[in-house]
Amino acid sequence: MGMFSRMSDIVQANINAMLDKAEDPEKVIRLIIQEMEETLVEIRTQAATYIAEQKHLDRKLERLQKDSKSWQQKAELAMDKDKESLARAALLEKQKCEAARSEVSGHYQQLTEMLEKIQDDTGRLQSKLAEAKAKQKSLVARKNTAAVRLKARNVDHSDKIQNAMSRFEQYEQRIDYLEAQVDSYDVVSTTNADPQSLNAQFAALTSDDDVEKELEAMRKKRVA
Repeated sequence: MGMFSRMSDIVQANINAMLDKAEDPEKVIRLIIQEMEETLVEIRTQAATYIAEQKHLDRKLERLQKDSKSWQQKAELAMDKDKESLARAALLEKQKCEAARSEVSGHYQQLTEMLEKIQDDTGRLQSKLAEAKAKQKSLVARKNTAAVRLKARNVDHSDKIQNAMSRFEQYEQRIDYLEAQVDSYDVVSTTNADPQSLNAQFAALTSDDDVEKELEAMRKKRVA
């Protein structure tokens, strides 16, 4: 059994309500479209059968009309020749043609009404099919958009983490560089003292001794 048991079920179906209740809306809309397309093929096939039958009846009506006219002419000819019994027989055949034509005409009218109904149903079904396909397109677009947004968020978080790690590594490198500079200053101050500074200190000590000696000599001269 299909999703729609009758043509009216398809035309009156509330697609949005069906999708709201569905666990898998994308699957449901695909089945709805498939059912509609299959029904549309069936309707068009039936319409083609009716049209072929209508054309057959149309030709039959035309032939019966010609036969009726022919029997009328024969009846008139028989009356002109004083053949009343023959004229009566011709009129009986004409009546048969008219009765058959009336029956065929009724059948033809029924086919015409059925074709009009099919044409109307086909139009409504095509409209409903277009609605379903638009809904399917919307569902696919929303699904793709959600996937892209989710991917974008994941990428954004990944970039943020990567940037944070990169900044942390830069900070570590800067700290390592500063610590290396401090260490190098300590080494220079303890192991690479300026030789000229030491010589100046010793020279100052020697100079002080010479001055004291000269002062002592001057004191002795004064006493003498």
